[in-house]
Amino acid sequence: MAHGRAARELTGNDSLTDVLVRDFRSAPISDADKAMLAYAEKLTLAPSEMREEDVQVLRAHGFSDRAILDMNLVAGIYNVLDRLVDGLGGELHEWMHSEAERLGIAGWKPGSPAG
Repeated sequence: MAHGRAARELTGNDSLTDVLVRDFRSAPISDADKAMLAYAEKLTLAPSEMREEDVQVLRAHGFSDRAILDMNLVAGIYNVLDRLVDGLGGELHEWMHSEAERLGIAGWKPGSPAG
């Protein structure tokens, strides 16, 4: 699974990755990280149900409007790319792996301060 591979690269922790992939809500991560993942999940699975309250939850966890915009753009772009590649019968695995490496180099790790 490409997402699991990317998460392993970012966390460097196989057991944390397993919990994140299985059920991020039970993972030993900050409430802010859980809110971020819940936002991305809802944007992915039920985009027409997104409301201002979803943004307010992120703000309440300390995320700036810029960070929220970044979350929205990253989740949206990945969703579009997934659908485009799926529609052509391809895979994003290698590209996603290189992005995980790039993000790791940029220094983001779970639990890092909200931007």
